[in-house]
Amino acid sequence: MVRPVDRPLICIPTYNEAGNILPLIELVHEAAPDSDVLVIDDASPDGTGDLVRDRMLKDARLELMARPAKLGLGTAYMAGFAYGLQHGYASVLTMDSD
Repeated sequence: MVRPVDRPLICIPTYNEAGNILPLIELVHEAAPDSDVLVIDDASPDGTGDLVRDRMLKDARLELMARPAKLGLGTAYMAGFAYGLQHGYASVLTMDSD
C-alpha cells in the first residue's frame, strides 16, 4: 500500500524549454513551497532534461521523468497523473512550461 503524500505534485511537461525551465521551477517553489515538481521531458534536444537532472542534486522537491522521444502533451499529462497515483500524492496539478 502506498502511503498518501500530503503535499501536491505539480507536473510540467517540457520539450525544448532549456531557457524557461529553471526560472519556472524557482517561481513554482516560491509560489508553492510545500509542493513537489515533476518535469516530464520528451527527449528535448536543447538539454532541458540535463538542466533538470543537475538541479535535482540540490532540490529534493524536484523529479525528472525522461521520456525517450517526443510523445506529446496529452501522454505527458497522463504519465504525470500515473506517477502521482503510484507515489501516493493526494493531488496532482499540471501547468505548461512556456
